[in-house]
Amino acid sequence: LFLNKLGTFNIHHITSENDVLVCPTACIVEAEVVLGMDRPFQRIRLSDRAELKCCFENWDKGFHWVKSKKASERVEEVAMSELVTATNRMPIKENCSILTFKSVQLNDTGMYLCRLNVSFIHTHGTYMQVYVPMEKTINLSESTKNVILMTEGILLFLCVVGPSFLFLSKKKHENKRVMKKEKMEEENIYQGLDLDDCCTAYDHIERPQGYGHYQDVGTTVKEGEEIQLEKP
Repeated sequence: LFLNKLGTFNIHHITSENDVLVCPTACIVEAEVVLGMDRPFQRIRLSDRAELKCCFENWDKGFHWVKSKKASERVEEVAMSELVTATNRMPIKENCSILTFKSVQLNDTGMYLCRLNVSFIHTHGTYMQVYVPMEKTINLSESTKNVILMTEGILLFLCVVGPSFLFLSKKKHENKRVMKKEKMEEENIYQGLDLDDCCTAYDHIERPQGYGHYQDVGTTVKEGEEIQLEKP
């Protein structure tokens, strides 16, 4: 048995007699086995139906399904029963077999391959994992779920809008406080100032005694005298 290429094997039947290779009748009989591409992995829920498939070409000596739970363990033949059956299909070129599990169990987990009879050839194989589904801890109706989703949406909206509203409100109060402070400072500037006194100050300027409100400089000044004007 010689490996020819990926998935292809060449099988040569020869005999040896007195250290001389002798070919029976037709010399070398060569059969090329081509392995199909198997599905590498399947995950099946407990008690569900499962189907595994293997295909190959150019082999007519039969085959059987084998199983390996771990890579380090030896393979063992799959026992057929009412719950586990194998169906063989033989098209023109390709031989296929379908291994059917009507209700998988936890101990069905493992690597499944097709082993060709009178040879050490195995198909690529499919690893089947059986899992136990998680049970619902809380059974809620659809209406209750909708109410919960709506409540979550409202809370999310408040979490987004609430901080923005508080920030704008705080900013508005700060602006009002600044404007009020500026107004009070302006009022303090004019505090204690009598506006009536300010308006009449220019009308009641004290003048020295002996002078009237107005003087005729031309009539009162004699010739040669120095003119003295009143200072405001």
